[in-house]
Amino acid sequence: MNTLFDLTGKVALVTGARTGLGKAMALALARAGADIVALGSSAMPETAERVAAAGRRFHAMTVDLSKPFDAGAVIAETVATASGIDILVNNAGIIRRADLLDYAEDDWDSVIDVNLKAAFRLSQAAARHMVATKRPGRIVNVASMLSFQGGIRVPAYTASKHGIAGLTKAMANELAPHGITVNAIAPGYMATDNTEALRGDPDRSAQISARIPMGRWGSPGDLDTAVLFFASPASGYVTGTVLPVDGGWLVR
Repeated sequence: MNTLFDLTGKVALVTGARTGLGKAMALALARAGADIVALGSSAMPETAERVAAAGRRFHAMTVDLSKPFDAGAVIAETVATASGIDILVNNAGIIRRADLLDYAEDDWDSVIDVNLKAAFRLSQAAARHMVATKRPGRIVNVASMLSFQGGIRVPAYTASKHGIAGLTKAMANELAPHGITVNAIAPGYMATDNTEALRGDPDRSAQISARIPMGRWGSPGDLDTAVLFFASPASGYVTGTVLPVDGGWLVR
């Protein structure tokens, strides 16, 4: 049983790995044996230190996904520095809040570019390498409760996360014949930077907690087993799935 999540010899590229969910998933993959290439908009010394403490190699790339970038170059650097790529975790995401009638087009474009377009472009580039080298791979996208619901004051974020759910299924169909699985994790309400404003509102935070059957906000570590399952060789017959990790939010 200990070998089911064994990622020894694997290389994982994790976006948005500086803090929160991305950092936690990068560390979970490292503890399972994977070397980590981390992509973020700024330096991530804490992630680097903790991956090294797990005994794995670490390489960081500073890329602003809200601006034009070369996805092929990101994958090429990953391969050059880590000798390949087996796992891609598309975690990077931003959120912009405003009333629908006042929502700015620039905010819409930024959110879609980071949350959806960048995930597509990196997945496409990674899959091209995996197919060309005949290397079975794992692509794990980070969806959201707003892949299923509408939300309030976050139209671009909701659209992007619905898009991630659809993209996961579309890519799964085309990449399955190449031994590449594509799945998504849909976190519930997690204590991260993106939810700081909600958690800082006592009334809203209490309302959210009251609706979660488990009675608490999630923590980044709650995603460990989900990302390990989707990244591991043992999940080779699972693809196109969007898995909620939400404390029961969706069934309430």
